[in-house]
Amino acid sequence: MKLVSYNIQYSKGKDEQFDIDRIVSEIEGADLIALQEVETHFPRTGLVHQAREIGARLPDYHWVYGPGIDIDASIVGDDGTVTHRRRQVGNMVLSRWPILSSMNHLLPKMALVNQYHQQRAMIETVVDTDMRPLRFCSVHFDHIGPQTRLPQVHQAMDLLLNASHRGSAWGGNIAGDWYEIPPPPVPGRTIVMGDFNFTPDSEEYALLIGDRVEKHGRLVQDGGFTDAWVAAGNDEDEGVSFIGSGERIDHCVVSSNMAGSVKRAWIDMDAQGSDHQPLWVEIEL
Repeated sequence: MKLVSYNIQYSKGKDEQFDIDRIVSEIEGADLIALQEVETHFPRTGLVHQAREIGARLPDYHWVYGPGIDIDASIVGDDGTVTHRRRQVGNMVLSRWPILSSMNHLLPKMALVNQYHQQRAMIETVVDTDMRPLRFCSVHFDHIGPQTRLPQVHQAMDLLLNASHRGSAWGGNIAGDWYEIPPPPVPGRTIVMGDFNFTPDSEEYALLIGDRVEKHGRLVQDGGFTDAWVAAGNDEDEGVSFIGSGERIDHCVVSSNMAGSVKRAWIDMDAQGSDHQPLWVEIEL
């Protein structure tokens, strides 16, 4: 199973051109895809719905889209007729297998006076793979600093590590014909990919993966998360996913009991479609 995460910067490439076709060509061959900075109805990208455009170019994939930013972009005609449109920025998941359910989680946000900031989100899906159901998420944490990111990481971990307590999108003793199919499963195995906006030496990384202790290394907890990049045999401090800073800030984390299933992880340094580079991971379930 091949996975890829890509912050597409609303399809704006290194040549300053907007090109959805180029983005699609750079994620071809993946079984599960996590995208960030996918936008809808912005003038700079031709007022298109980028999630639908990407989905149309990958007709063999199931997909869901979860915005963080969601503002009005409707048009009212001379006769008063409303053309409904929403101007959105968010995350997207595409899957070769059915997406049984999805939940879009808005992450904690701090209002700032002088720095640009925006609502961040994580879209959580349950995917019905050939092997077993799997939880797969696309997330974009804040760019400002640990003060804004740490509450977001805390909430994401609480949501994912306590998934069995939350249950599925619906459940219980459903009377009558309110819902005609059984609730989706609540798989324990979880993969989270996205633009985390932090490096392995950060406080956020330590919170998510575990503290690093001299002589003993990273204290990965049973029942927690493992960095798939490291599980694949790469050094924690190597790799560049954002050339602008020369750092690895795009990550894939997996349930710690999945570490042995990670076979490869690499960054496509040739991709030109964004200011980030796609992160690829190969897992054998």
